[in-house]
Amino acid sequence: MKKILTLILVSALGGIITLGSYKLFLEEEKPILVATETANPIFLPTSNINTFINTEKAPDFTVAAENTVNAVVHVKNLAQNSGQMTFEDLFFGRRSQSPQIGTGSGVIINTDGYIITNNHVITNAQEISVTMNNNKTYVAELIGTDPKTDIALLKIDSNEDLPFITFADSDNAKIGEWVLAVGNPFNLTSTVTAGIISAKARDLSGTSKQSFIQTDAAVNPGNSGGALVNTNGELVGINTAISSQTGSYVGYSFAVPSNIARKVIEDIMEYGNVQNGILGIQGGALNSLVAEKIGVTDTEGIYIDRVIEDSGAEKAGVRKGDIIKGIDHIKISKFADLTGHLNTKRPSDVVNLSVLRDGETSTIPVTLAKNETFTMPLVGRIKNAKPSDLKKYKARYGVKITDLNSKYADYWKRNGIQKGCIITSVNDIKVTSIDDVQNALKNQENSGALRIELINSKGEKERYNFK
Repeated sequence: MKKILTLILVSALGGIITLGSYKLFLEEEKPILVATETANPIFLPTSNINTFINTEKAPDFTVAAENTVNAVVHVKNLAQNSGQMTFEDLFFGRRSQSPQIGTGSGVIINTDGYIITNNHVITNAQEISVTMNNNKTYVAELIGTDPKTDIALLKIDSNEDLPFITFADSDNAKIGEWVLAVGNPFNLTSTVTAGIISAKARDLSGTSKQSFIQTDAAVNPGNSGGALVNTNGELVGINTAISSQTGSYVGYSFAVPSNIARKVIEDIMEYGNVQNGILGIQGGALNSLVAEKIGVTDTEGIYIDRVIEDSGAEKAGVRKGDIIKGIDHIKISKFADLTGHLNTKRPSDVVNLSVLRDGETSTIPVTLAKNETFTMPLVGRIKNAKPSDLKKYKARYGVKITDLNSKYADYWKRNGIQKGCIITSVNDIKVTSIDDVQNALKNQENSGALRIELINSKGEKERYNFK
Protein backbone atom coordinates (compact mmCIF):
# COMPACT_ATOMS: atom_id res chain seq x y z
CA MET A 1 0.00 0.00 0.00
CA LYS A 2 2.80 2.34 0.86
CA LYS A 3 4.48 1.51 -2.48
CA ILE A 4 1.31 2.32 -4.37
CA LEU A 5 0.99 5.74 -2.71
CA THR A 6 4.67 6.47 -3.41
CA LEU A 7 4.21 5.56 -7.09
CA ILE A 8 1.15 7.80 -7.40
CA LEU A 9 3.03 10.71 -5.77
CA VAL A 10 6.04 10.30 -8.05
CA SER A 11 3.76 10.12 -11.14
CA ALA A 12 1.91 13.28 -10.09
CA LEU A 13 5.20 15.12 -9.46
CA GLY A 14 6.49 14.04 -12.88
CA GLY A 15 3.34 15.33 -14.54
CA ILE A 16 3.70 18.68 -12.86
CA ILE A 17 7.35 18.97 -13.95
CA THR A 18 6.48 17.94 -17.54
CA LEU A 19 3.65 20.50 -17.77
CA GLY A 20 5.88 23.28 -16.40
CA SER A 21 8.62 22.45 -18.91
CA TYR A 22 6.11 22.63 -21.79
CA LYS A 23 4.90 26.02 -20.65
CA LEU A 24 8.45 27.30 -20.22
CA PHE A 25 10.17 25.90 -23.31
CA LEU A 26 7.62 24.70 -25.87
CA GLU A 27 4.60 26.95 -25.77
CA GLU A 28 4.95 30.00 -28.17
CA GLU A 29 5.19 33.33 -26.40
CA LYS A 30 2.45 35.81 -27.42
CA PRO A 31 3.60 39.45 -27.81
CA ILE A 32 2.19 42.23 -25.69
CA LEU A 33 0.59 44.92 -27.85
CA VAL A 34 1.03 48.57 -26.82
CA ALA A 35 -1.03 51.27 -28.62
CA THR A 36 1.19 53.93 -30.28
CA GLU A 37 0.53 57.00 -32.51
CA THR A 38 2.13 56.70 -35.97
CA ALA A 39 4.02 59.91 -37.21
CA ASN A 40 4.23 60.53 -40.96
CA PRO A 41 7.84 61.05 -42.17
CA ILE A 42 8.82 64.55 -43.42
CA PHE A 43 9.01 64.59 -47.22
CA LEU A 44 11.86 66.55 -48.82
CA PRO A 45 11.95 66.70 -52.61
CA THR A 46 15.14 65.04 -53.79
CA SER A 47 16.64 64.77 -57.24
CA ASN A 48 17.62 61.28 -58.35
CA ILE A 49 19.82 62.63 -61.14
CA ASN A 50 23.44 61.52 -60.91
CA THR A 51 25.40 64.59 -59.80
CA PHE A 52 28.80 63.29 -60.85
CA ILE A 53 30.35 65.47 -63.52
CA ASN A 54 29.72 64.13 -66.99
CA THR A 55 32.76 65.21 -68.97
CA GLU A 56 30.89 64.75 -72.24
CA LYS A 57 28.40 67.48 -71.20
CA ALA A 58 30.94 69.88 -69.68
CA PRO A 59 30.93 73.30 -71.44
CA ASP A 60 33.44 73.58 -74.28
CA PHE A 61 34.72 77.12 -74.81
CA THR A 62 37.40 76.35 -77.39
CA VAL A 63 35.32 77.25 -80.45
CA ALA A 64 34.10 80.53 -78.94
CA ALA A 65 37.64 81.45 -77.90
CA GLU A 66 39.08 80.66 -81.36
CA ASN A 67 36.37 82.72 -83.07
CA THR A 68 36.85 85.80 -80.92
CA VAL A 69 40.42 86.09 -79.71
CA ASN A 70 41.70 87.43 -83.06
CA ALA A 71 38.93 90.08 -83.24
CA VAL A 72 39.78 91.62 -79.84
CA VAL A 73 42.56 94.20 -80.06
CA HIS A 74 44.92 95.98 -77.70
CA VAL A 75 44.17 99.72 -77.58
CA LYS A 76 46.84 102.21 -76.51
CA ASN A 77 46.05 105.84 -75.70
CA LEU A 78 48.99 108.23 -75.96
CA ALA A 79 48.44 111.55 -74.19
CA GLN A 80 50.63 114.32 -72.82
CA ASN A 81 50.66 114.85 -69.09
CA SER A 82 51.81 118.19 -67.69
CA GLY A 83 54.51 117.80 -65.10
CA GLN A 84 55.42 120.05 -62.20
CA MET A 85 56.47 123.64 -62.93
CA THR A 86 60.27 124.07 -63.14
CA PHE A 87 62.58 127.14 -63.01
CA GLU A 88 62.98 126.79 -66.79
CA ASP A 89 59.19 126.99 -67.15
CA LEU A 90 59.10 130.18 -65.08
CA PHE A 91 61.82 131.91 -67.12
CA PHE A 92 60.95 130.69 -70.61
CA GLY A 93 57.20 130.11 -70.28
CA ARG A 94 57.33 126.38 -70.99
CA ARG A 95 55.58 123.56 -69.20
CA SER A 96 57.12 120.15 -68.64
CA GLN A 97 55.39 117.52 -70.72
CA SER A 98 55.66 113.78 -70.18
CA PRO A 99 54.00 111.10 -72.29
CA GLN A 100 51.23 109.16 -70.61
CA ILE A 101 50.06 105.83 -72.05
CA GLY A 102 46.72 104.29 -71.20
CA THR A 103 45.78 100.81 -72.33
CA GLY A 104 42.59 98.87 -72.82
CA SER A 105 40.85 96.61 -75.28
CA GLY A 106 38.60 96.94 -78.31
CA VAL A 107 36.40 94.73 -80.47
CA ILE A 108 36.44 94.69 -84.28
CA ILE A 109 32.80 94.64 -85.40
CA ASN A 110 33.09 94.48 -89.21
CA THR A 111 35.60 93.90 -91.99
CA ASP A 112 35.87 97.65 -92.65
CA GLY A 113 37.91 98.11 -89.49
CA TYR A 114 35.37 99.68 -87.15
CA ILE A 115 36.27 99.01 -83.52
CA ILE A 116 34.14 99.50 -80.44
CA THR A 117 35.75 100.28 -77.09
CA ASN A 118 35.09 102.25 -73.89
CA ASN A 119 35.07 106.05 -73.85
CA HIS A 120 37.28 106.08 -70.75
CA VAL A 121 39.95 104.05 -72.60
CA ILE A 122 40.55 106.84 -75.16
CA THR A 123 39.71 109.97 -73.13
CA ASN A 124 42.09 112.89 -73.84
CA ALA A 125 44.00 110.80 -76.39
CA GLN A 126 46.35 112.63 -78.77
CA GLU A 127 47.10 109.41 -80.60
CA ILE A 128 45.41 106.01 -80.52
CA SER A 129 47.12 102.83 -81.66
CA VAL A 130 45.61 99.38 -82.07
CA THR A 131 47.57 96.12 -81.93
CA MET A 132 46.09 92.94 -83.38
CA ASN A 133 46.56 89.43 -82.04
CA ASN A 134 49.09 88.84 -84.85
CA ASN A 135 51.16 91.79 -83.52
CA LYS A 136 50.29 94.14 -86.39
CA THR A 137 49.81 97.72 -85.20
CA TYR A 138 47.60 100.41 -86.74
CA VAL A 139 46.93 104.07 -86.00
CA ALA A 140 43.21 104.41 -85.16
CA GLU A 141 40.88 107.30 -85.93
CA LEU A 142 38.37 108.34 -83.30
CA ILE A 143 34.94 108.44 -84.99
CA GLY A 144 32.80 109.40 -81.99
CA THR A 145 32.04 108.85 -78.33
CA ASP A 146 29.13 108.68 -75.91
CA PRO A 147 30.27 109.35 -72.33
CA LYS A 148 26.79 108.51 -71.01
CA THR A 149 27.11 104.84 -71.99
CA ASP A 150 30.95 104.87 -71.93
CA ILE A 151 31.12 103.73 -75.56
CA ALA A 152 33.53 104.95 -78.24
CA LEU A 153 33.94 104.07 -81.92
CA LEU A 154 37.34 103.81 -83.64
CA LYS A 155 38.38 102.93 -87.17
CA ILE A 156 41.54 101.50 -88.68
CA ASP A 157 42.48 101.15 -92.36
CA SER A 158 43.74 97.75 -93.46
CA ASN A 159 44.23 96.09 -96.83
CA GLU A 160 43.20 92.77 -95.32
CA ASP A 161 39.80 91.39 -94.39
CA LEU A 162 39.77 91.76 -90.66
CA PRO A 163 38.29 89.20 -88.25
CA PHE A 164 35.23 90.50 -86.44
CA ILE A 165 32.61 89.50 -83.86
CA THR A 166 28.89 89.56 -84.62
CA PHE A 167 26.38 91.03 -82.19
CA ALA A 168 24.04 88.87 -80.13
CA ASP A 169 20.66 90.03 -78.81
CA SER A 170 21.52 90.86 -75.21
CA ASP A 171 17.81 90.88 -74.28
CA ASN A 172 17.85 87.12 -74.84
CA ALA A 173 20.86 86.55 -72.57
CA LYS A 174 19.82 84.66 -69.44
CA ILE A 175 21.07 84.68 -65.87
CA GLY A 176 23.24 81.60 -65.37
CA GLU A 177 24.34 81.49 -69.02
CA TRP A 178 28.03 80.83 -69.69
CA VAL A 179 30.03 83.76 -71.08
CA LEU A 180 33.67 84.52 -71.91
CA ALA A 181 35.54 87.76 -71.26
CA VAL A 182 38.19 88.41 -73.94
CA GLY A 183 40.68 91.23 -73.51
CA ASN A 184 44.14 92.41 -72.51
CA PRO A 185 44.33 92.69 -68.70
CA PHE A 186 47.61 94.02 -67.30
CA ASN A 187 48.92 94.16 -70.93
CA LEU A 188 48.59 90.38 -71.17
CA THR A 189 47.31 90.16 -74.73
CA SER A 190 44.61 87.76 -75.87
CA THR A 191 43.40 86.64 -72.46
CA VAL A 192 40.19 84.60 -72.17
CA THR A 193 38.31 84.01 -68.90
CA ALA A 194 35.01 82.21 -68.31
CA GLY A 195 32.05 82.78 -66.00
CA ILE A 196 28.30 83.11 -65.99
CA ILE A 197 25.89 86.00 -66.25
CA SER A 198 25.22 86.82 -62.60
CA ALA A 199 22.55 89.51 -63.09
CA LYS A 200 21.10 91.89 -65.65
CA ALA A 201 20.08 95.57 -65.55
CA ARG A 202 22.57 96.56 -62.84
CA ASP A 203 22.79 100.28 -62.02
CA LEU A 204 26.11 101.15 -60.34
CA SER A 205 25.53 104.90 -60.22
CA GLY A 206 22.26 104.98 -58.28
CA THR A 207 20.89 107.40 -60.87
CA SER A 208 18.76 104.80 -62.69
CA LYS A 209 20.56 105.71 -65.93
CA GLN A 210 22.75 102.61 -66.20
CA SER A 211 21.86 99.05 -67.11
CA PHE A 212 24.87 96.70 -67.00
CA ILE A 213 25.21 92.94 -67.41
CA GLN A 214 26.95 91.55 -64.32
CA THR A 215 29.25 88.55 -64.71
CA ASP A 216 31.73 86.61 -62.60
CA ALA A 217 34.15 86.12 -65.50
CA ALA A 218 37.48 87.57 -64.32
CA VAL A 219 37.93 91.14 -65.61
CA ASN A 220 40.87 93.36 -64.63
CA PRO A 221 42.38 96.72 -65.64
CA GLY A 222 43.08 96.46 -69.36
CA ASN A 223 39.93 94.45 -70.06
CA SER A 224 37.94 97.66 -70.50
CA GLY A 225 36.48 97.81 -73.99
CA GLY A 226 36.94 94.08 -74.52
CA ALA A 227 34.35 91.49 -75.51
CA LEU A 228 31.86 89.57 -73.41
CA VAL A 229 30.71 86.73 -75.66
CA ASN A 230 28.38 83.74 -75.37
CA THR A 231 29.40 80.14 -76.10
CA ASN A 232 28.66 80.75 -79.79
CA GLY A 233 31.29 83.50 -79.86
CA GLU A 234 28.66 86.26 -80.31
CA LEU A 235 29.02 89.65 -78.63
CA VAL A 236 26.79 89.94 -75.56
CA GLY A 237 28.42 93.02 -74.04
CA ILE A 238 31.41 95.36 -73.83
CA ASN A 239 33.37 94.88 -70.60
CA THR A 240 33.40 98.22 -68.82
CA ALA A 241 33.80 98.16 -65.05
CA ILE A 242 34.68 96.11 -62.00
CA SER A 243 33.51 96.50 -58.43
CA SER A 244 36.57 96.33 -56.21
CA GLN A 245 38.23 98.06 -53.27
CA THR A 246 41.67 97.00 -54.52
CA GLY A 247 41.36 97.93 -58.20
CA SER A 248 41.64 94.29 -59.22
CA TYR A 249 39.00 91.65 -59.83
CA VAL A 250 37.22 90.32 -56.74
CA GLY A 251 34.30 88.54 -58.36
CA TYR A 252 32.14 91.30 -59.85
CA SER A 253 32.46 92.75 -63.34
CA PHE A 254 30.06 94.66 -65.54
CA ALA A 255 29.47 95.06 -69.27
CA VAL A 256 27.42 97.40 -71.45
CA PRO A 257 24.75 95.18 -73.09
CA SER A 258 25.36 94.58 -76.79
CA ASN A 259 21.97 96.00 -77.79
CA ILE A 260 22.83 99.34 -76.20
CA ALA A 261 26.39 99.36 -77.58
CA ARG A 262 25.19 98.53 -81.11
CA LYS A 263 22.56 101.29 -81.07
CA VAL A 264 25.12 103.86 -79.87
CA ILE A 265 27.65 103.12 -82.59
CA GLU A 266 24.96 102.97 -85.29
CA ASP A 267 23.84 106.45 -84.20
CA ILE A 268 27.42 107.74 -84.24
CA MET A 269 28.00 106.32 -87.72
CA GLU A 270 24.72 107.65 -89.14
CA TYR A 271 24.07 110.89 -87.24
CA GLY A 272 27.39 111.79 -85.62
CA ASN A 273 25.79 111.71 -82.17
CA VAL A 274 23.49 109.52 -80.09
CA GLN A 275 19.75 109.82 -80.69
CA ASN A 276 17.83 109.32 -77.45
CA GLY A 277 14.13 108.51 -77.47
CA ILE A 278 12.34 110.08 -74.50
CA LEU A 279 9.36 108.37 -72.86
CA GLY A 280 8.33 111.42 -70.81
CA ILE A 281 7.65 110.13 -67.30
CA GLN A 282 9.14 110.64 -63.86
CA GLY A 283 8.79 108.16 -61.05
CA GLY A 284 10.52 105.44 -59.09
CA ALA A 285 10.80 101.71 -58.59
CA LEU A 286 8.39 100.06 -56.20
CA ASN A 287 9.28 98.01 -53.13
CA SER A 288 7.49 97.17 -49.89
CA LEU A 289 8.24 100.50 -48.21
CA VAL A 290 7.32 102.62 -51.22
CA ALA A 291 4.18 100.60 -51.88
CA GLU A 292 3.02 101.04 -48.28
CA LYS A 293 3.77 104.78 -48.38
CA ILE A 294 1.76 105.47 -51.54
CA GLY A 295 -0.96 102.96 -50.74
CA VAL A 296 -0.53 100.30 -53.43
CA THR A 297 -0.12 96.55 -53.12
CA ASP A 298 2.39 95.95 -55.93
CA THR A 299 6.08 95.79 -55.01
CA GLU A 300 7.46 95.52 -58.55
CA GLY A 301 7.32 98.02 -61.39
CA ILE A 302 7.73 101.77 -61.92
CA TYR A 303 5.27 104.08 -60.17
CA ILE A 304 4.66 107.21 -62.26
CA ASP A 305 4.83 110.42 -60.20
CA ARG A 306 4.64 112.82 -63.12
CA VAL A 307 3.95 112.77 -66.84
CA ILE A 308 5.96 115.37 -68.76
CA GLU A 309 3.96 117.95 -70.68
CA ASP A 310 3.74 117.34 -74.45
CA SER A 311 5.70 114.08 -74.12
CA GLY A 312 4.92 110.88 -75.94
CA ALA A 313 3.62 109.39 -72.70
CA GLU A 314 1.15 112.24 -72.16
CA LYS A 315 -0.07 112.10 -75.75
CA ALA A 316 -0.59 108.33 -75.44
CA GLY A 317 -2.73 108.70 -72.32
CA VAL A 318 -0.30 107.59 -69.62
CA ARG A 319 -1.32 109.07 -66.26
CA LYS A 320 0.17 109.91 -62.92
CA GLY A 321 -0.37 106.94 -60.57
CA ASP A 322 0.00 104.34 -63.33
CA ILE A 323 2.43 101.48 -62.67
CA ILE A 324 4.63 100.29 -65.54
CA LYS A 325 4.86 96.50 -65.34
CA GLY A 326 6.49 95.80 -68.68
CA ILE A 327 7.74 97.25 -71.96
CA ASP A 328 7.73 95.36 -75.27
CA HIS A 329 7.13 92.06 -73.40
CA ILE A 330 10.10 92.72 -71.09
CA LYS A 331 9.26 92.55 -67.38
CA ILE A 332 9.97 95.79 -65.49
CA SER A 333 10.97 95.34 -61.84
CA LYS A 334 13.31 98.31 -61.38
CA PHE A 335 14.17 101.51 -63.20
CA ALA A 336 17.31 100.03 -64.79
CA ASP A 337 15.10 97.51 -66.62
CA LEU A 338 13.22 100.41 -68.22
CA THR A 339 16.33 102.51 -68.85
CA GLY A 340 18.19 99.63 -70.45
CA HIS A 341 15.45 99.05 -73.02
CA LEU A 342 14.88 102.75 -73.77
CA ASN A 343 18.63 103.17 -74.40
CA THR A 344 18.20 100.89 -77.43
CA LYS A 345 15.49 103.13 -78.94
CA ARG A 346 15.41 106.33 -80.98
CA PRO A 347 12.97 109.23 -81.35
CA SER A 348 9.78 108.18 -83.22
CA ASP A 349 10.21 104.52 -82.18
CA VAL A 350 7.04 103.05 -80.66
CA VAL A 351 7.21 101.06 -77.43
CA ASN A 352 4.34 99.13 -75.88
CA LEU A 353 3.93 99.81 -72.17
CA SER A 354 2.16 97.29 -69.96
CA VAL A 355 0.45 99.57 -67.44
CA LEU A 356 -1.45 98.71 -64.26
CA ARG A 357 -4.25 101.17 -63.50
CA ASP A 358 -7.11 100.69 -60.99
CA GLY A 359 -6.32 96.98 -60.70
CA GLU A 360 -6.43 96.32 -64.45
CA THR A 361 -3.50 95.90 -66.82
CA SER A 362 -3.60 97.34 -70.32
CA THR A 363 -1.12 97.89 -73.16
CA ILE A 364 -0.43 101.49 -74.22
CA PRO A 365 1.66 102.19 -77.34
CA VAL A 366 3.88 105.26 -76.83
CA THR A 367 5.81 107.09 -79.54
CA LEU A 368 9.15 108.20 -78.12
CA ALA A 369 9.98 111.86 -78.56
CA LYS A 370 13.23 113.66 -79.25
CA ASN A 371 14.92 115.08 -76.21
CA GLU A 372 13.79 118.69 -76.26
CA THR A 373 15.44 119.76 -73.01
CA PHE A 374 19.03 120.74 -72.34
CA THR A 375 21.01 121.86 -69.31
CA MET A 376 22.68 125.14 -70.22
CA PRO A 377 25.77 126.26 -68.26
CA LEU A 378 25.02 128.88 -65.57
CA VAL A 379 21.37 129.15 -66.57
CA GLY A 380 19.77 125.77 -65.95
CA ARG A 381 17.31 123.59 -67.83
CA ILE A 382 15.90 124.92 -71.12
CA LYS A 383 13.50 123.54 -73.74
CA ASN A 384 12.04 124.50 -77.09
CA ALA A 385 9.44 127.24 -76.66
CA LYS A 386 5.85 126.83 -77.85
CA PRO A 387 4.06 129.67 -79.66
CA SER A 388 2.10 130.45 -76.48
CA ASP A 389 5.38 130.81 -74.55
CA LEU A 390 6.75 133.25 -77.10
CA LYS A 391 3.49 135.21 -77.23
CA LYS A 392 3.51 135.68 -73.46
CA TYR A 393 6.89 137.45 -73.64
CA LYS A 394 6.23 139.11 -77.01
CA ALA A 395 9.16 137.23 -78.52
CA ARG A 396 9.39 136.13 -82.15
CA TYR A 397 11.83 133.28 -81.38
CA GLY A 398 13.84 131.77 -78.54
CA VAL A 399 14.02 128.90 -76.05
CA LYS A 400 12.26 128.66 -72.71
CA ILE A 401 13.88 128.39 -69.27
CA THR A 402 12.17 125.55 -67.37
CA ASP A 403 14.43 125.29 -64.29
CA LEU A 404 17.07 127.68 -62.97
CA ASN A 405 20.51 126.47 -61.97
CA SER A 406 20.21 126.08 -58.18
CA LYS A 407 23.69 127.54 -57.62
CA TYR A 408 22.80 130.80 -59.40
CA ALA A 409 19.03 130.87 -58.85
CA ASP A 410 19.17 133.78 -56.38
CA TYR A 411 21.27 135.84 -58.80
CA TRP A 412 18.81 135.30 -61.64
CA LYS A 413 15.77 136.02 -59.50
CA ARG A 414 17.29 139.30 -58.28
CA ASN A 415 17.58 140.31 -61.92
CA GLY A 416 14.01 139.38 -62.75
CA ILE A 417 14.84 136.08 -64.45
CA GLN A 418 12.54 133.18 -63.61
CA LYS A 419 11.08 130.01 -65.06
CA GLY A 420 9.38 130.72 -68.35
CA CYS A 421 11.70 133.52 -69.48
CA ILE A 422 12.92 133.36 -73.08
CA ILE A 423 16.55 133.18 -74.24
CA THR A 424 16.88 134.71 -77.70
CA SER A 425 20.63 134.67 -78.34
CA VAL A 426 23.72 132.75 -77.17
CA ASN A 427 27.20 134.02 -78.02
CA ASP A 428 25.65 136.47 -80.51
CA ILE A 429 23.89 133.62 -82.38
CA LYS A 430 20.11 133.72 -82.71
CA VAL A 431 18.58 130.60 -81.14
CA THR A 432 15.23 129.08 -82.07
CA SER A 433 15.77 125.62 -80.56
CA ILE A 434 18.00 123.78 -78.12
CA ASP A 435 19.98 122.49 -81.12
CA ASP A 436 20.89 126.12 -81.87
CA VAL A 437 21.97 126.60 -78.26
CA GLN A 438 24.18 123.50 -78.34
CA ASN A 439 25.79 124.60 -81.61
CA ALA A 440 26.39 128.09 -80.23
CA LEU A 441 28.11 126.63 -77.18
CA LYS A 442 30.27 124.34 -79.36
CA ASN A 443 31.44 127.39 -81.30
CA GLN A 444 32.24 129.26 -78.10
CA GLU A 445 35.42 131.30 -78.21
CA ASN A 446 38.58 129.95 -76.59
CA SER A 447 38.32 132.70 -74.01
CA GLY A 448 35.47 130.82 -72.38
CA ALA A 449 33.21 133.88 -72.45
CA LEU A 450 29.47 133.24 -72.49
CA ARG A 451 27.08 135.90 -73.80
CA ILE A 452 23.34 135.50 -73.28
CA GLU A 453 20.50 137.68 -74.50
CA LEU A 454 17.08 137.05 -72.94
CA ILE A 455 13.72 138.56 -72.12
CA ASN A 456 13.04 138.96 -68.39
CA SER A 457 9.75 138.65 -66.51
CA LYS A 458 8.91 142.30 -67.31
CA GLY A 459 9.24 141.71 -71.03
CA GLU A 460 12.54 143.61 -71.18
CA LYS A 461 15.46 142.39 -73.28
CA GLU A 462 18.72 142.06 -71.35
CA ARG A 463 22.27 140.93 -72.10
CA TYR A 464 24.61 139.08 -69.74
CA ASN A 465 28.32 138.47 -70.24
CA PHE A 466 30.14 135.78 -68.24
CA LYS A 467 33.76 134.69 -68.13
